[in-house]
Amino acid sequence: MSLSTLDPKTALIVIDLQRGIVSRPLVHPVIEVVRNARALADAFRSHGLPVVLVNVAGLAPGRSEEPRRTMSFPRGWTDLLPELNQQPTDHTITKYTPGAFPKTGLEEHLRALGVTQVVLAGIATSIGVESTARQAYENGFHVTLAIDAMTDLNMDSHDYSLNKIFPRLGETGSTQEILNLLNSARP
Repeated sequence: MSLSTLDPKTALIVIDLQRGIVSRPLVHPVIEVVRNARALADAFRSHGLPVVLVNVAGLAPGRSEEPRRTMSFPRGWTDLLPELNQQPTDHTITKYTPGAFPKTGLEEHLRALGVTQVVLAGIATSIGVESTARQAYENGFHVTLAIDAMTDLNMDSHDYSLNKIFPRLGETGSTQEILNLLNSARP
């Protein structure tokens, strides 16, 4: 882990912490992931920094070898978790692909706010979080990944993303390390 700094205009992006996703079997206790994501969101809000809450409500078109779920989700499946303490100042987006950038206006929103860095948290590490991290990196944002504020459906996939992919896309750190940087850089 190597976390150096947070830019003055850093945004938090929380991926897919929604009822349908957290009800699936995950490799880490979801309560800890949500608690850490909430701590980050509360801290970003208290420092006047942008918080983006993302949910997923569909699938990207195209064939895959893995059987695809139906496009209709049960009532409440896409609802963001109330534990995130969503605020009127939060920007919410609904995505239909693994990453949060395509066709959501997220890049434009962040650029309009002058954001140069993003901190990512959420589920699943190797799918939604990794896809969003790749897109943020490709769009020129500095990327930080809160490794204890994310989990996956598969431990091998989670570990591979943390150890092999994320170091190529940005910096990784714990929630507490990110909070320490946030608090030390701002009054």
